[in-house]
Amino acid sequence: MTLSKGCVLCYQGAKMVLFVTGRCHRSCWYCPLSSERKGNDVVFANERQINSPDQVIDMAESMSALGTGITGGEPLLCLDRVITYAKLLKEHFGQTHHIHLYTARAPTDAELAQMNGLVDEIRLHPPRECWDTILDTPYIRSAQQAKKMGFDIGIEVPALPGLELLIPALPYLDFLNINELEWGETNADEMRERGFELADGVHNAVSGAREWADELVKDKKVHWCASSFKDSVQLRERLKRIAENTARPFDEITDDGTVVYGVLELYPGTRDEVSALCTKKLDADSFIDCGDRIEMAWWLLTSDAGKIPGKKYVVERYPNGGMVVEVTPQ
Repeated sequence: MTLSKGCVLCYQGAKMVLFVTGRCHRSCWYCPLSSERKGNDVVFANERQINSPDQVIDMAESMSALGTGITGGEPLLCLDRVITYAKLLKEHFGQTHHIHLYTARAPTDAELAQMNGLVDEIRLHPPRECWDTILDTPYIRSAQQAKKMGFDIGIEVPALPGLELLIPALPYLDFLNINELEWGETNADEMRERGFELADGVHNAVSGAREWADELVKDKKVHWCASSFKDSVQLRERLKRIAENTARPFDEITDDGTVVYGVLELYPGTRDEVSALCTKKLDADSFIDCGDRIEMAWWLLTSDAGKIPGKKYVVERYPNGGMVVEVTPQ
């Protein structure tokens, strides 16, 4: 098995995920996008909504990104936006910053020309209804043209019954990625209607998905990407990169890439007293005064800070002000 350059960087957690729009010209029943994104013209870099191009660079820098995966929705519906972000990233990080793009369309020659030199790798997503006659679809011609122009070209699809129908496309591709079919909030009804079930109670993988890929994965161009890998390896490695760049001196970075710290919420009228106590008793780099609360090393919260009045709890969250995972009262 030979991984594409984009996949190698994803394995390292070194790729920023740039979601450029939730708009799409298709309505694939298996689409796992959340209701926050699906159908909405919003931009996200990793898990954070973006309102300006500068924020994209900030997010990429926060994780020392070596590349970016552009996705959606359908990115080619806002090709100008794709070009703007890709140019910005290449100019800021250099040509070695690897950019791959997912699309459910077969890019035209004009679209390929616009992306040439900015996007390094294109991942086509022919919808399930195209697989039976894949060689007669525009995707193969687009793949051939992309290869002539110097793009790395592949197909990336979810694991569905009938995957073996894509075998004739392999000679035209550099790679074919199969993502384990995932159960989501917006496709749950469609999954149930088709009789699918979750494989276990831990991940979002659909039972039987791996078996549907058995014939295809025998080819060295084909890569199987498990749901558990995305959850437990790819995301974790990306979080670690962000945490290493953004954690405060008193944040503890966990093996999962989250950060843990203590919070002391101030009682009314005690701010000056508590702030003075912390300044006197704690090292300057072991806490920060946030006005209505003091954030500090979690172990101080359970020892020295126990003598200071206020509501106390330990927080575990994604780095750089990301999603809160757990709050433990003290």
